[in-house]
Amino acid sequence: MAEMHLINDVRAKDIIKEPNRAGFGRGLVAAGDANKNVVAACADLTDSTKMDAFAKKYPERFVEMGIAEQNLATFGAGLAAGGKVPFIASYAAFSPGRNWEQIRTTICLNDRPVKIIGAHAGVSVGPDGATHQMLEDLALMRALPNMVVIAPCDSVEAEKATLAMAGDSRPNYMRLAREATPIITTAQTPFEIGKAYIFREGTDVTLVATGTMTYQALVAADILAKDGISAEVVHVPTIKPLDEKTILASAKKTGLVVTAEEAQINGGLGGAVAELLGEQLPTLLKRIGMRDHFGESGEPNELIEHFGLTGPHIAMAAHQLIGLKK
Repeated sequence: MAEMHLINDVRAKDIIKEPNRAGFGRGLVAAGDANKNVVAACADLTDSTKMDAFAKKYPERFVEMGIAEQNLATFGAGLAAGGKVPFIASYAAFSPGRNWEQIRTTICLNDRPVKIIGAHAGVSVGPDGATHQMLEDLALMRALPNMVVIAPCDSVEAEKATLAMAGDSRPNYMRLAREATPIITTAQTPFEIGKAYIFREGTDVTLVATGTMTYQALVAADILAKDGISAEVVHVPTIKPLDEKTILASAKKTGLVVTAEEAQINGGLGGAVAELLGEQLPTLLKRIGMRDHFGESGEPNELIEHFGLTGPHIAMAAHQLIGLKK
């Protein structure tokens, strides 16, 4: 296994936290520094999506579209047709939630390399409630031909992903969280679009996670280790295209798989892994995520616990699979 350069103790009380959208903001400025064709547009949420730094440094390359997400998508497609590398951002509930048809028709059908940023995704959005807690975006975007779908685990990876997206010739979607979450990777941790990574080796069960849920999978692996269970943690920052080789190799080794995501399991990472295993390697599987349910209003940590999106719940699912196998 290649060296992952992760932090040493994911359960440390003093672990550094930062919203992964902050990493996107830094990455967008760096992408703009490297390529004068990188441009940006936002739907009246410049500060929240962390496009503000780019807008201040490159005002001539930034457009504030106002509350007009459908225009945002078609404007981005036009910029891409003219040779630009456009990043368009809003809350995920509105983009792709409100403008999916424009993304489908003007961006994907024409295979335009527009980079779509969906911020404030997942139930961890908190008090804003179900209307703003976008849980269906992974399924919506994974179903679109030509679309790349990315969910970084922390702000460090989000910055790397942004730079990688700027150099990718396909339409891209990246989902970002609102709340500060643990930083578990470093500047040396590898990232490449389309690659999954073994963050922890194991032999008894495979934990496949994406986005900020990868931190929870590492916590679960620590819990399981105390129970004498060796868990392998596979981080999947790119849901599409899926790194089938890495996931299949781990599933073949352990014979048990648990997926974890802060999104609907129908059509999201859990759906993608279930499809893969069903077609190529039938394996006992449990999926952690939103199970055909909308979010609710509450504090972020309260909601994560309420919907069973924590390390202990992932560990419990692993125990259940091991029981079934026995």
